[in-house]
Amino acid sequence: MNFLRKLLKPKEGVKVADTWLIVGLGNPGSEYEKTRHNIGQMVVDQLAREIGGSFKRHKSRAQILEGRLGIGGPRVILAKPLTYMNTSGGPVAGLAQFYGIDPDHIIAVHDELDIPFDTVKLKMGGGEGGHNGLRDMTKALGTKDYYRVRAGIGRPPGRMQVSDFVLKPFSSTESKELPFLISNAAEAVEVLIKQGLLDAQQKFHGA
Repeated sequence: MNFLRKLLKPKEGVKVADTWLIVGLGNPGSEYEKTRHNIGQMVVDQLAREIGGSFKRHKSRAQILEGRLGIGGPRVILAKPLTYMNTSGGPVAGLAQFYGIDPDHIIAVHDELDIPFDTVKLKMGGGEGGHNGLRDMTKALGTKDYYRVRAGIGRPPGRMQVSDFVLKPFSSTESKELPFLISNAAEAVEVLIKQGLLDAQQKFHGA
């Protein structure tokens, strides 16, 4: 029986070579799915369409999809936490432990206030910039040293509060360009994994 259990659960606690955990940060529920704060999950959904397959619920409180980036390409775990943004860390840490993935093979895809809309930037580590999802990930993982793919949403207009701005849908003008932002961010994830951070930064930071 113990041997059978091992066969049924071969991944837990065992490092899987060249496997990446790609986390789309956001809030669960239909009322949030089109908001600025959920751009990370929109990007992960785009990657899921390219890989094929459907998400399934994982015991770590996340929806996941396992696949490869292209035929014979790197193995990836796409994940969308089922917790709210400010408690994203638990599901991410749980998935990292289950699949044996180190922080340097984790990519958080998230909204970024400090860069203009329709801009994609990438980095490893660094501060969270007041982003509650990143802050909770850092706390749960015990390190800042994971990758971030940052999809720019810009700053709120006038005196609008940041908390209101990020929980609103994109404007009608932004919505016309949103598919390009999602596509670029998804491509940035692929370039990061296949070619490395420097190549990805050179391609997207100058765009």
